[in-house]
Amino acid sequence: MASDTWNATHLPDLTGRTAVITGANSGLGLATAGALARAGAHVVFAVRDLARGGAAVAKVSGSTEVRRLDLADLDSVREFAAGWDRPLDLLINNAGVMMLPEQRTKQGFEMQFGTNHLGHFALTNLLLPLVTDRVVTVSSGLHRGGDGVIHFEDVNLRGRYSPTRAYAQSKLANLLFTLELQRRLTEAGSPVRALAAHPGYAATNLQSHHANPVVRGLMAVGNRVFAQSDEAGALPTLYAASQDLPGASYVGPSGLGEMRGAPTLVGRSRAASDARAARRLWTLSEELTGVEWELKPVSRP
Repeated sequence: MASDTWNATHLPDLTGRTAVITGANSGLGLATAGALARAGAHVVFAVRDLARGGAAVAKVSGSTEVRRLDLADLDSVREFAAGWDRPLDLLINNAGVMMLPEQRTKQGFEMQFGTNHLGHFALTNLLLPLVTDRVVTVSSGLHRGGDGVIHFEDVNLRGRYSPTRAYAQSKLANLLFTLELQRRLTEAGSPVRALAAHPGYAATNLQSHHANPVVRGLMAVGNRVFAQSDEAGALPTLYAASQDLPGASYVGPSGLGEMRGAPTLVGRSRAASDARAARRLWTLSEELTGVEWELKPVSRP
C-alpha cells in the first residue's frame, strides 16, 4: 500500500497484540488508541488521570484498559513498569506537554524535557525486556526550532528558559533517543525496532497551554482554519507502528512543509542525526533518571 493513499483503514489485523499508549486520553493519543483497538489490538491507556482515562476508554470500541502513569514523576514511571508483567508488542511514547510557562517535574527537571523525554526514556528502558516488536516515539517538526541543540551544560535551561526553546529541545531529544535506542537494539541483536513520528499540524489540546496568551489565541485560530484533525495527525504514528520500516525511521505527513497529508518517511535536522550527541544524551539521561540500559545481547548458536 503506497504511503500517499495510506490511512487507518489499512492497518493490518492486530488481534492478539498489545499496545501501551502514553497520553491516550485525548488528542493524538486517543485517535491512535481508537484506530489500534478497531484493528483488534488490546490497547492500554497509560494516563495521569484515571477518571479522564476511563471517560476516554468509553469512547473506544474494542479491548482496552486504563493504567495510571505520570511521566513527570519518575516514581510513577517505575510503579507502572513494575506492574507490567507480560509481553508488550508495541509501546507508543505519545504523551507530551507543549510550550508551558516554566515548571518543574516532581524530581526537579524542566517540565517539557522531563515529561517529553526523560519520562519516556525511563519508561522505555524499564519495559524494554518485555517489548517484542517496536517502540514509536512522537516527536515534532519543531525539533528544528529553538536553538536547534541539546543544552547539555544545563538541560533545565535555568535562567534562559523560553517555552519554545524548551519544547524544541525536548522534541530533538525524542529523535536522538530513537537514534541511540535503535543503535543499541541492533548491537544487542534484538529484533525490536525504534521509530519516531510527527503529526504535522494537528488540532489538539496541546496548543492551548502556551505560556503566551497571544500565541494561544493565534494557535486557536490556526487549529480551526489550517490544522488537520487529530485522526489525520495520528496517521504517521499508526504508520510507524504497523508498517515494515527500517529501525530509526522518522514518519511524518507528505504534504507541503510536512504540515498535513498521508504518512511517509521524512527527513530530520542535522542535529537530530548526530550519533555522538545521541550517545551523550543517553548517558546523561541514565544519570538523571537512574535508569540504565539492561537489555542483554541475544545469544546465538
